[in-house]
Amino acid sequence: MKTRHLVDPALESFIEAPPLEITRETLPAVRETLKELYASFLGEGDAEVTVTEHLVPGPAGAPDVKLYVYAPPGPKTARPALFHIHGGGFILGDAGMMTPLSQVRARAFDCVVVSVDYRLAPEAPFPGPVEDCYAGLSWMVAHAAELGIDPSRIVVGGESAGGGLSAALCLLTRDRGGPAVALQFLIYPMLDHRTATPADPYGNGFTGEFAWTHSANRFGWSAMLGDIDPAGEVPAHCSPSRARTLAGLPPAFIAVGALDLFVDEDIDYAARLIRDGVPTELHVYPGAFHAFDAVATAPVAIQFQEDCARALNRAFKR
Repeated sequence: MKTRHLVDPALESFIEAPPLEITRETLPAVRETLKELYASFLGEGDAEVTVTEHLVPGPAGAPDVKLYVYAPPGPKTARPALFHIHGGGFILGDAGMMTPLSQVRARAFDCVVVSVDYRLAPEAPFPGPVEDCYAGLSWMVAHAAELGIDPSRIVVGGESAGGGLSAALCLLTRDRGGPAVALQFLIYPMLDHRTATPADPYGNGFTGEFAWTHSANRFGWSAMLGDIDPAGEVPAHCSPSRARTLAGLPPAFIAVGALDLFVDEDIDYAARLIRDGVPTELHVYPGAFHAFDAVATAPVAIQFQEDCARALNRAFKR
């Protein structure tokens, strides 16, 4: 597969580096490499946005969950909140590495950002990560007054695996009658465990060459599934694409590049949301691959950021 000719020329600098080769043996080193990459991409945050850490009760029988709370300067009024779930293919990253972005968002949108440091697979496969997210969201809503949060204006969102966990968390809150969510903010979300496997229902030969590849996706999902048979009944709270119905979910914003491995599963999910009566906004960016917004000065990345900002502003002003 050769898709370089389809890449937006403004993004070509990103694809010079070789893709990450992830195995159980290389996973510790790749985790460190990713943190270094994020530090170089995200740069400085906003020093006037305060950062506090909280250890909150985790799922029954599981460790406590760490939350990072980012609050903009000023009095603790009832601000909107972004409950953020970081990406990393279920196997990489942590909430702390996203601090600069979380600080910038808190200031830009005058909102409280709460970022959850969920457990990673393969050490903690499903349901560990999504249950950690549920515990974090539930604590945030229960403590909304002391955090200065308006519980009627909560956005749940994240990138890549964080987008997939955001979709799974919204399914879980719907099914459990949990906290109300104003918007699911799904940035190139990882939604379908079948992608890039022999059971792949999409078969798109023009995706997945750059950044997040077929082999990385198979490793990430294998780690997340743990002992679950991928050919069997995979729970929707693990692989949201397997949900029988999407009715009753919060409104959705979905953004993905046309060369992203996840483009077909994201388009399919958006179409299903629409058919099930969920207000849905979908953006597909030509010439863009996974995590293309790291090239922040590219026109397509600027357009993406503007679209994201409009969606968040609408949800926060309800």
